[in-house]
Amino acid sequence: MTVRVAVVGHVEWVEFARVERVPRPGEIVHARETFEEAGGGGGVAAVQLARLAGAVDLITALGADGAGRRAREALSARGVCVHAAPRECRQRRAFTLLDDAGERTITVLGERIVPHGEDALPWERLRRADGVYFTGGDPAALRAAREAAVLVATPRAREAIVAAGVKLDVLVHSGSDAGERIAPGELPVAPRLSVTTLGERGGRWRTEEGDEGAWAPAPLPGPVADAYGAGDTFAAALTFALASGYDLATALDLAARCSAACLTGRGPYDAELPVP
Repeated sequence: MTVRVAVVGHVEWVEFARVERVPRPGEIVHARETFEEAGGGGGVAAVQLARLAGAVDLITALGADGAGRRAREALSARGVCVHAAPRECRQRRAFTLLDDAGERTITVLGERIVPHGEDALPWERLRRADGVYFTGGDPAALRAAREAAVLVATPRAREAIVAAGVKLDVLVHSGSDAGERIAPGELPVAPRLSVTTLGERGGRWRTEEGDEGAWAPAPLPGPVADAYGAGDTFAAALTFALASGYDLATALDLAARCSAACLTGRGPYDAELPVP
C-alpha cells in the first residue's frame, strides 16, 4: 500500500563542526571536521519520510540566496519533492557543534522561514495525504495541513497551533527541551494524543481521555555519533506509522528504532533504519 505523506515546515542550512567538547566562555577549540547539510525540523522529517514512504512532499519557504538554493538541491537529491515559496531574505542558518559524547549544541542564525496559507503552493496535496508532520507555518498553513487523515505537530509551531484552533491527532515534544514544553491549558484545543520523548529513557504518552503509557528505548545499532535530527526523525517515523494504520505500540517502536539509528550516523542522514 502506498502511503501519502507530507511535511509542512521550515528548513535550515546547517554547518556542523566536530569538536572534543563545547568550549567554555572565552576558550578557543579546534574542529576536527566540518561539513554542511540541509536540516531544520522540516528538512530532517522530510528525508526520513521519503525513506520510509518512498516519496514525500515538503511544503516550505526558502530564502533567495545561495544557502536557500543549496538546501533545495540537497533535499531534492535525497528524494524530497520540495515545494518552496520564495522569500527575499537570507536563508536561515545554524551552526552546530558535535562533541565526543554525540551531543549537539546549536546556534541559530536568522528568523524561521515558514510557508503561509496565501503562498502559491500545492496545498491541495494535503487533502489527499494520509499523514502530515507540521513543524512551522502560519495558522492558514496549519488549517490546510489539518485536511490530512493524520496530523502530527511539534510545539515549536505553538503560535500557529494556538491561533488556528485545530485539533491535532498527535503533539510530539522532547521532555528535556524547555522550548517544547506545553503548559496545562496552553492549547485551546487539546490534541488527541501527547507524546513525550525522554531520550535514553524511552518516552511516555497520554490521550485526551487520560489513558497513558510508556515505551522503552530502542537498542542502538552502533555507538552514538551525533544527536542532531533524532527528535524530528522520531516524529516523522511516528507520522508514517500512524498514517499507515499501525497501532500505537507498533508506531512508537518504529519511531524509536528510526531515532536510535539516526544517533549513530554523521549528521541527520548518514545512518538509517531499513525500510520496513
